[in-house]
Amino acid sequence: MAATAYFFALFFSFALLSGFSLAGDPFVSYVFEVSYITASPLGVPQQVIAVNGKFPGPVISGTTNYNVVVNVFNRLDEPLLLTWPGVEMRRNSWQDGVVGTNCPIPPQWNFTYDFQLKDQIGSFYYFPSLNFQKASGGFGPVIINNRDLVPLPFPMPDGEITFVIGDWFTQNHTALRSILDSGKELGMPDGVLINGKGPYKYNSSVPDGIEYETVHVDPGKTYRIRVHNVGISTSLNFRIQNHKLLLVETEGRYTSQTNFTDFDIHVGQSYSFLVTMDQNATSDYYIVASARFVNETVWQRVTGVGILHYSNSKGQASGPLPVPATDVSHPWSVMNQQRAIKQNTSASGARPNPQGSYHYGQINITSTYILRSMPPTTINGSLRATLNGISFLNPSTPMRLADQHKVKGDYKLNFPERPLDNRPPRIDTSVINATYKGFIQVIFQNNDTKVQSFHIDGYSFYVVAMDFGIWSEDKKGTYNNWDAISRSTIEVYPGAWTAVLISLDNVGIWNIRVENLDRWYLGQETYMRIVNPEENGNTEMDQPDNVLYCGALKTLQKEQHNSAATSILNGQLKLIFSMMMVLVVTSVSAFC
Repeated sequence: MAATAYFFALFFSFALLSGFSLAGDPFVSYVFEVSYITASPLGVPQQVIAVNGKFPGPVISGTTNYNVVVNVFNRLDEPLLLTWPGVEMRRNSWQDGVVGTNCPIPPQWNFTYDFQLKDQIGSFYYFPSLNFQKASGGFGPVIINNRDLVPLPFPMPDGEITFVIGDWFTQNHTALRSILDSGKELGMPDGVLINGKGPYKYNSSVPDGIEYETVHVDPGKTYRIRVHNVGISTSLNFRIQNHKLLLVETEGRYTSQTNFTDFDIHVGQSYSFLVTMDQNATSDYYIVASARFVNETVWQRVTGVGILHYSNSKGQASGPLPVPATDVSHPWSVMNQQRAIKQNTSASGARPNPQGSYHYGQINITSTYILRSMPPTTINGSLRATLNGISFLNPSTPMRLADQHKVKGDYKLNFPERPLDNRPPRIDTSVINATYKGFIQVIFQNNDTKVQSFHIDGYSFYVVAMDFGIWSEDKKGTYNNWDAISRSTIEVYPGAWTAVLISLDNVGIWNIRVENLDRWYLGQETYMRIVNPEENGNTEMDQPDNVLYCGALKTLQKEQHNSAATSILNGQLKLIFSMMMVLVVTSVSAFC
């Protein structure tokens, strides 16, 4: 019996260290060390933000219902927060990783994020949300896989390939931040990166010696290709020379399966495609991510180029790059590509029932919010960006923490439902007072000059319509009330609007923002405060034991004296030892 007890103790120890759970939902755990490294993605040495020494950072991978634990060590010289856009922190805005709800991790401190991948599948990513740090890196993919009992709506791919694409400046985030603080625009990026690497030398305009991305594939196989636009402000067109992109998923929902030769991916968006390697191997093929909705001749150098290499390829890629099928000078045709994204109503998502079984179009709308963006303007001597004439000022005490500890005057519940044309733009900490269990429509009206992407933390929403012009009530007759895609980040074209429907079933304080980093930094955001008046502990998580304090509550924060890595390891060892002792005692008692 002693041998049996020893075996079970070893098994339990292995299970804990391997990230498995013997009861309840499984968990996966990661340790992230966020630090500066020197890299030269465009041939110019610069400071970038790496995660565990990698740029871009490592993949977080889990399955529906898994618990995810990410212990983040901040090795930067300024505060840090990581956020997880599109990953719905159900009942848990404590883990959202934006400054309106969480205190930053001070330099040389750590914080452990702990959340559950509840009722989700799909492709997402993480990034640092503070101080324009995303412009220097710190981002990486998040993959949430189907449970075994929920089938994929397509044959199992032969492999997976992830592309992290985005516009890039050779100046680091502090320099770019200073440009915005001085009242200037950032101007044209220096290039586009594919997986942290610069362009293949497809013509003489590309300098020698730049490292580029090469993807190795086998002929005849089909790969699931996940693409994330993690850039600052540039919409990108993604394409693979001579290959079809079969769209199958975006940000947690399976789509109706449609083939494209190229696809526009806006800032903050994630997509999955199936790509079959059905071409001959006379040469390699270009992978291209190029700027959209700009003067593409002037912006030619802002093009990311990688190489798709067949295992039996006979030569290098050469010749001109493939061009997008649609011309941005015809915005209707460009918008129609996005309008073609529909929900796959016969497929299961995170649960074993069809995605279309939720009849959102039959629910009465309880409130309408029109969120209008305008070009940046000067307020109190500073360049600011606004929603409904308000440029958001983050409070010194995160709002969820202020509520928990009854800090008064931290923010105002007076964000207007409509633009206020009778008031000059102002800086304020103004929040939407949303109603729990409400079913609202949000109209993103873009009166700025650039394509913008809007995101809502803690939620996905149904994209029911988009059009050019000014939204009005009669537009509801054009809504897609059956198979609209549900996602968390949506583009809004300049001079146009996009309408979304949201069921407010997730208690907390949730960020609504533009994903274009320059506009977000200048204040184009707000929050929704959603409170269950009958809260009984079931609709919102308690404040975590490791919560960080700041602002009016900074005196509650204790110093981190010891190495957090050592303390975590000691804690795991103590737990393992305790369980071993329990098993030994139990076995001995049974034997006796």
